[in-house]
Amino acid sequence: MRQYLDLLEDIKSNGVRKSNRTGTDQIGVFGRQLRFDLSEGFPAVTTKKLFMRGIIHELIWFLQGSTNIKYLVDNDVHIWDEWPYRHYLVEQGKELPPSSSEQWKTGIKEFTEKIKSDDKFAKKYGELGPVYGYQWRHWRTPDGKDIDQIAKAIENINAAKADPNHRDSRRIVVSAWNVADIEEMNRAGLPPCHLLFQFYVAQGKLSCQMYQRSADTFLGVPFNIASYSLLTMMIAQVTGLKPGDFVHTFGDTHLYVNHLEQVDEQLKRKPKKLPTMRLNPKVKTIDGFTYDDFRLENYEHHPPISAPIAV
Repeated sequence: MRQYLDLLEDIKSNGVRKSNRTGTDQIGVFGRQLRFDLSEGFPAVTTKKLFMRGIIHELIWFLQGSTNIKYLVDNDVHIWDEWPYRHYLVEQGKELPPSSSEQWKTGIKEFTEKIKSDDKFAKKYGELGPVYGYQWRHWRTPDGKDIDQIAKAIENINAAKADPNHRDSRRIVVSAWNVADIEEMNRAGLPPCHLLFQFYVAQGKLSCQMYQRSADTFLGVPFNIASYSLLTMMIAQVTGLKPGDFVHTFGDTHLYVNHLEQVDEQLKRKPKKLPTMRLNPKVKTIDGFTYDDFRLENYEHHPPISAPIAV
C-alpha cells in the first residue's frame, strides 16, 4: 500500500486549497490513479486499522439494491447515518448543531436507535433516495422498467468468457450517475462519489476499473479500494474467473484540512505485508453472499486513526 501513502504525500505537496459544500476547506489535486494486482494480496491499508466489517456490510447492502440505512444500523454500521439525520433535522425544522458537538452526537445516537426499533420511522427517515444500490440493481428506464446492471454485467462477463464474439467486450460497465435522479439523491444522501466502474476479461482473469469523481483520501479512499477489490473478487468467483487488477481512477482527490494531523501520523508508519481475503467457494451467485462468507486472514495493522467526517 505504499502507493496510497505516496498519494497522500502528493496531495500534501501539490494540492491546492479550496472551499467546498461541507464548509471544511480541502487541499486537493485532480486526476490520479492507483493500481492493485489482487493476486499479490488484498489491498487493505495497514498503516491504520480498516473497518472491514463495515465495508462488507455496505457492499452487501449495495448489492441488495437497498437505499435505506436500516440494514446497516441493524448491523451496527454507521457510515451513512449523518446524511439522513441531517435531512431529518431540516425536515423537522430543528437546529443543525456542529457535527463535532455533543448535541450532534447525542442526537444522531437517538436517531439511529429509533431507526433500529421503529420500522415506520425507519421507512420514512432512513431512506437515502435512489443512491448506489438502487442504480446498480434498479436503474429506471423511461418506460418504467428496471435494469439490473449487476446482473447484466455478470451476463456480459460470462458471454465474454465463453463466446469469441464477446470476449473483447468494452461495454461491461455499471454506472451510478443517473443524471435524472441527482436531485433526489441529494434529498437525504449525496450524489455518487464512486460513480462508474468497468470490468475487463483477459487470460482467465477479471479486472475492474472504477472512476471516483470526489475522493476523501484519508477517510474514504482506503474504504473504496477495499470495497471494489472485494466486489471484483466476488464477481470473479461467480463467473469462474480469477481476480486480476483493481484500478482506481480519481477526479477531485483531496484531504480535508482537519485531517492533516492524522495524515502526518499515518505517513510516519511503515506499511505491513498485505493480508489475504478468503471467500466461501460454495457461493456461486452474487446474491448468495452473506457476511459470514468473507474471512480476512493475516491482517496486521497499525492502530486506528480517527477523524471527523465532512457532511
